[in-house]
Amino acid sequence: MKILIVDDDREIVDLLSIYSKNEGYEPLKAYNGIQALQMLKQNLDIQLIILDVMMPKKDGITVLKELRDDENHIPVLILSAKSTDMDKIQGLTSGADDYVSKPFNPLEVMARIKSLLRRSTRSQQESEQDVIEVGPLVITKQSHEVKTLTGKDIQLTALEFGILYLLASNPNRVFSADEIFERVWLQESIVSAKTVMVHVSHLRDKIETATGGEKVIQTVWGVGYKITDK
Repeated sequence: MKILIVDDDREIVDLLSIYSKNEGYEPLKAYNGIQALQMLKQNLDIQLIILDVMMPKKDGITVLKELRDDENHIPVLILSAKSTDMDKIQGLTSGADDYVSKPFNPLEVMARIKSLLRRSTRSQQESEQDVIEVGPLVITKQSHEVKTLTGKDIQLTALEFGILYLLASNPNRVFSADEIFERVWLQESIVSAKTVMVHVSHLRDKIETATGGEKVIQTVWGVGYKITDK
């Protein structure tokens, strides 16, 4: 599997390349946002991107937004020296699938990569006939498509789709933030509540915008989230 590592710090790129090779991945290197986008056009089989935020020529958040605007749903792991909650929220709401603050443990980064790739691979293997209708939405599992009953597309990230599908395929069941994190991120829950909250909020905004204000996901205060089978 090819992994694109994008950072203007060449030592970080070289370090992550070594660890990636040891895990059996094929690392590709880029040192700014423009170079990264060019390489993505040349290498259509890139499976995941490790993306720094603060870079010359074009920063990571801009690169990420351009990817998502082009409906490219390749998993993206953000690396950043910015570690405040607002910085993480900006990265996640821009379309990142995960966020690791610098300085980091390379072994943790490799663990996050494995988790993202497992989820991506599992999504590609899902059954084509698995379609769920819930409220104003039609959810197609294999293609990761979500439409309104009137046929309007709702563009979701892989994690947003994972949350929606989990709740929709278990109607009336309340999932805590920890449960959602463990089942969608495929990792043990580590300070997951805020991460899940950000993704649920972004998911709700997209659904309500597309459906004219329909509130599909309900919050059960102090417990978690659910979708009611109406």
